[in-house]
Amino acid sequence: MEDYKVIEVKQSIFADNDADADKLRAELKAQKTFLVNLMSAPGSGKTTTLCQTISRLKGEMNIGVMEADIDSDVDAATIQDAGARAIQIHTGGMCHLDADMTRQGLLEFGTENLDLVFLENVGNLVCPAEFDTGSSKNAMILSVPEGDDKPLKYPLMFSVCDVVLVNKCDTLPVFTEFSKEAVKERIHKINPNALVIFVSAKTGEGFEEWINWLRGQVSSWNSDN
Repeated sequence: MEDYKVIEVKQSIFADNDADADKLRAELKAQKTFLVNLMSAPGSGKTTTLCQTISRLKGEMNIGVMEADIDSDVDAATIQDAGARAIQIHTGGMCHLDADMTRQGLLEFGTENLDLVFLENVGNLVCPAEFDTGSSKNAMILSVPEGDDKPLKYPLMFSVCDVVLVNKCDTLPVFTEFSKEAVKERIHKINPNALVIFVSAKTGEGFEEWINWLRGQVSSWNSDN
């Protein structure tokens, strides 16, 4: 029987993407632009969280937001109204962004005068976690109504994140079965180094810790150049 070659397509895709991501990260560092890849399931409150964040930081940092969606520009308009520059990236049906797509968005955006850029990734707890976007840090939002068992069901997502915002804490009196202690323990079992912050984008609860984390990360990113 004739020998044939087996090509590991997925492995090759990841390797190429990782190389692209490292190159993009170096470029962003050189121009002192801090990029946060923000991931979550649909409806967790990413856009509301970003609006709350922008309102607290827009006086001290130049902020941009890249909104990734399959087909919509509602979020970008909302972000622009909040006071940050925004661009909408349509993924054409794809459920994630990779480093090349992120680079295309950044080139269209123009990041030279931006201190902090958020990439609001496609709402999905699986695909976005598999691809390095070239971000400085990864963040995710888990909302209380989703349940405290999500780290058990989607461990990869929690394993790649530097910070996890547990949002909609104002709904805890309604979702009484949600345990803050359990979700934190489950996250740290997967990722001991992840910072877990309990917040409410609606009321502003817990946002000072999140804002201070961003300030510290941006400062460190710039001072290491």
